[in-house]
Amino acid sequence: MAGVLTIQLPNIESAIALVGDGEENLKTLSRQTGATLVLRGQELHISGTDKQVDLAGRLVRSLEDLWSKGNNIISTDILTARQALDTHQEEELQEIRRDIVARTRKGEEIRAKTFRQRQYIEALRKRDLTFCVGPAGTGKTFLAVVVAVQALLANQFERLILTRPAVEAGEKLGFLPGDLQQKVNPYLRPLYDAINEFIDPEKLPSLMERGVIEVAPLAYMRGRTLNNAFVIVDEAQNTTPAQMKMVLTRLGFHSRMVITGDMTQTDLLPHQQSGLAVALQVLKSVEGIAFCEFSQKDVVRHPLVQRIVAAYEQHEK
Repeated sequence: MAGVLTIQLPNIESAIALVGDGEENLKTLSRQTGATLVLRGQELHISGTDKQVDLAGRLVRSLEDLWSKGNNIISTDILTARQALDTHQEEELQEIRRDIVARTRKGEEIRAKTFRQRQYIEALRKRDLTFCVGPAGTGKTFLAVVVAVQALLANQFERLILTRPAVEAGEKLGFLPGDLQQKVNPYLRPLYDAINEFIDPEKLPSLMERGVIEVAPLAYMRGRTLNNAFVIVDEAQNTTPAQMKMVLTRLGFHSRMVITGDMTQTDLLPHQQSGLAVALQVLKSVEGIAFCEFSQKDVVRHPLVQRIVAAYEQHEK
């Protein structure tokens, strides 16, 4: 049987939020339910079989606390809502949306977008050592910086240390201008970008001079004990096993460490083992360590990034 449902949206802002750029959200809702969704003014018309229309209507209603406030909705929000409906986790989904992890300097609210992101944030808040692996765009580094900066501002830790191996990804360090620090800065740029969302860039140099925030290549960690610090090791798939062991054993008293990486993006030579891969095997049964794994469903960038990741995953099978 064919069915039709019309949902009246309260204002144009809610309509824009629900529809998404280029009507991307309507397309995602259609792919998820089989129904046809058309927006006319502030009226959303849903058509299809009774089952399709019912599912699409429930899915749109489950997103109401977002679109009714004009909050941007992306495909990941829709996929997570669909997962919540399928697994009867609607209450858990509402908890995710209520848990504001942080606000950026522009006032934007940062929340988990998926159930796996929620688990990751909980691990970052509670575990002394967390490993997180997954594709680009899943928020591995960004969420770690968010939680770390909030903990630093709340005086839970004295220092925030962000580090990554300076492995050459097609570029040659020797051809870059400047001294060593200037040469490695391009590798550390994503970490600076994440910090700048929460800390005024004009205040950052002072915090770095005082050692409150340190952004440095992994090699700078050798021989140190990192006490009272929140340590983020980014792009860990590019560590060697010796480097990974070295940085893990830097963990000091009252410190927390998170290791992030994407095993499909290694820049090591073909014969080199990844320290991240080895660590995941060696430490998998060690008590007190959290392991989080993201997939393409957790990608929270442009919808096209999600499809690119999925295409590469399919190609590499």
